[in-house]
Amino acid sequence: LTVVAHRVGWACLLLWAIVFFRRLKVPLTGRVLIGFLGMGLLNNTVPFTLQAWGQLHIESGLTAILNAGTAVWGVLCASLFLADEKLTLPRVIGVTLGFLGVATAIGLSNLASLDLRSLGQLAVVASTISYAFAGVWARYMLVGLNPLVQAAGMLTASTLMMVPLAWGLEGPLTFTMSAQTWGALGYLTVVATAGAYIFYYRVLGMAGAGNLMLCTLLIAPIAIILGAIAFGEALPARAFWGFGILAVGLVILSGRLPLPPLARRR
Repeated sequence: LTVVAHRVGWACLLLWAIVFFRRLKVPLTGRVLIGFLGMGLLNNTVPFTLQAWGQLHIESGLTAILNAGTAVWGVLCASLFLADEKLTLPRVIGVTLGFLGVATAIGLSNLASLDLRSLGQLAVVASTISYAFAGVWARYMLVGLNPLVQAAGMLTASTLMMVPLAWGLEGPLTFTMSAQTWGALGYLTVVATAGAYIFYYRVLGMAGAGNLMLCTLLIAPIAIILGAIAFGEALPARAFWGFGILAVGLVILSGRLPLPPLARRR
């Protein structure tokens, strides 16, 4: 909780500095403020906390594989709650393969015991569902708002949630940390949070949602390699099979894998 509080707090300050430097308009209507609160909860507080806890018990590479399922849940949630996001046959195929890939990576038989490792995997999957609902919430509540303002606003809401939560459950936030810890928090804040949001919307505008979705496929192999180098992690074979199946599902969802004419028409 303390790590997440630091992450959203410093990233919030950095993004607001950019917003004010660029003199972006910040409409503070009731709807926008509620939108910030919902996004802060669904897109930061819940998933960041679940993934931080889950990675105490599972490999970083497996976390990245399961996290790639965000796009699958996103398509399903959008089809359920947004009128212009119909669940076409290609999307059904992609979503089905995505679920199969996640299930294969986890190994459903391993959930029978519900030990800490199993709970860690379920926590990461739950975080991806939270991300998916955040996408729907943003479409309802924050449409038309500048992306940087959206990101700064939701990180502010997350900070207001996480600082009291971390303080109450883990004690006062400490600033007397080692250089290595500050370096890790700096990377997590500047690159993986504030910078990631800036690049996310930039790539979305330049390359479109389909190409952006495919970027999630790069996360897993990089995390697997870094996990092996830094932590000596070794994933079971089912994790790689699961990632392969999930990757095919994501490619179909992006529209890059041609399907038979009948499937495309439907």
